[in-house]
Amino acid sequence: MYAIVDIETTGGFSASNRIIEIAVVFHDGQKITGHYEKLLNPGRAVPGFITGLTGIDSGMLEGAPTFAQIADELLELLEGKIFVAHNVSFDFNFVKREFEQVNKVFKPKRLCTVRLSRKIFPGLKSYSLGRLCESRGIQVNDRHRALGDAWATAILFGQLLQADQQQEISQSVKGRNKSLTLPPNISSEQYEQLPQATGVYYFHDKNGRVIYVGKAINIKSRFMGHFTGKSKINLKTEIFDVSYELTGSELLALLLEAMEIKRLWPKYNRSLKVRSVSWGIYAYLDQDGFKRFQINKIVSGVKPLMSFSSHAEAWKNLSDKIEAFDLCPKLSGIQKTAGACYDYQFGKCKGACCGKEPSEAYNQRAEKVFGNAFKEGERFLIKDKGRSAEEEAVLLFEEGFLAAFGYVDLALDYNHVQEVVDCLKPVKRVAETRLLLQSFIGKFSTDHIIHLSSG
Repeated sequence: MYAIVDIETTGGFSASNRIIEIAVVFHDGQKITGHYEKLLNPGRAVPGFITGLTGIDSGMLEGAPTFAQIADELLELLEGKIFVAHNVSFDFNFVKREFEQVNKVFKPKRLCTVRLSRKIFPGLKSYSLGRLCESRGIQVNDRHRALGDAWATAILFGQLLQADQQQEISQSVKGRNKSLTLPPNISSEQYEQLPQATGVYYFHDKNGRVIYVGKAINIKSRFMGHFTGKSKINLKTEIFDVSYELTGSELLALLLEAMEIKRLWPKYNRSLKVRSVSWGIYAYLDQDGFKRFQINKIVSGVKPLMSFSSHAEAWKNLSDKIEAFDLCPKLSGIQKTAGACYDYQFGKCKGACCGKEPSEAYNQRAEKVFGNAFKEGERFLIKDKGRSAEEEAVLLFEEGFLAAFGYVDLALDYNHVQEVVDCLKPVKRVAETRLLLQSFIGKFSTDHIIHLSSG
C-alpha cells in the first residue's frame, strides 16, 4: 500500500518552518483508494510569498488544528505504507520533523516520483511535477495546493507502476537502487542539476548555513566522492542543499575556495581552516660561492623567496625547480651525502657538488629559479579559461595576492588595460592565494600574463 503525500509549508527548510497543509492519497498498486486532507495552524504568520503561491493566508488557518492535534490520526493512516512524494526528501523531512516535535518516530520506506520518472520516463526536458503531468496528459486541479498536487502525483505514480518494465520501483523499495546512495536529504533532481564543469561548490545544512566549501574540475563527479567511508557519515546526514559558482579557470576555483573558507569558516573544512604560512625557501652563498637553497620555518624579520603552509609543499616545490633548472639536489638540501649527489651518477647533475661545474655557471641557472618571486608593488593580470567559449577569466594579482577577478569577452582588446582592471571585482587579500599562485604561475605562458605599472 502506498501513501502519496504533498504538503504546503511556511518556507523551504524544515528546521525553521512548519506545515500549513497536508494531503495524502492512498494507492493499492492498482488504483487510488481514498484520500486525507487537512489545513494546519503553524502557530505563526504565513509569509506573503507563500500566500501568493498557494492562496493560503493566516486567516484561513485560525481555526485549523495544529499538527500535534492530528499526529495520532495521521500516523495511524501512514503506518505500514510506503511514503511516496515528488521530491520525497522535502516532504518527508517536514513530516518527520513534525512527528519528532510530538515525540513520535516516523521511519517509513520512501519512493521519489522524480527519481522514478527519470528512470522509467527518460529523456524529458523537465521532471517538475507540472511539466511531467503535462507530458503525461495528467490534469492538475488546484496546483500548489496539497490535495491537487498529491492527486496528480498519485495518477503519475499509477502510470509509473504500469510502465515499470525493469522493476525500478521494487528495487528502490528494497534499497538496491543506486540513487539511494545519495545523501538522504539530497534528491536525485538536485544531484542531476549539478554541472559537469569547473568551479566552487557549497554544502548547506538544514538551516541553509554553509558547512563545507570545495572546488572541482567536475562538480557533479566530485559530489559523490564525498560520501564514501564511515568518516563521512556526519557530513552525509547534515547536507540538505548544494549550491555552486562556476569559474572555468581551475586556478580561480582554487583561489575562490581558499577565500570562501576564510570568509565562511565552514564546519567541515577544519583541515583547511588551520592552514598557515609557516615554511619558506631561503637562499644563501656557501664558502665556495655556490648559491644554495634551504627549507626552514619562517621567522620574523627574514623574508623567504617563497612561503608555504607545510614542509611537504615547500619540499615538492623546490624539488620540481631543481629538476627544471638542472640544479644539484645536494646544494639545495634535498639530498644529504658525503660525496657527489646521487643525480650526478645518472647525468642529471652537472657536478657542482663535486667540483665538476664552476660556481659562475651554476649560479646563472640558480638565479633564474625564483625569478618569478613577487616584488613589492608588483601588479599583473593573468588571463585564463572562462565559463564559456566566448569569455575568459581575468585575475589581478598585487605582490602575488589575488586582488580582483572577473570575466571579459574573449575578443577584448587589452591595449586599454586599465579599462579591464576597472571591470574586475575586488576581493580581500588572503595569504593562501599567494601560495596557490606560486604553485600555478609556471603553467601560464608569457602571453597570458600582462604586467602592469606599480600601483
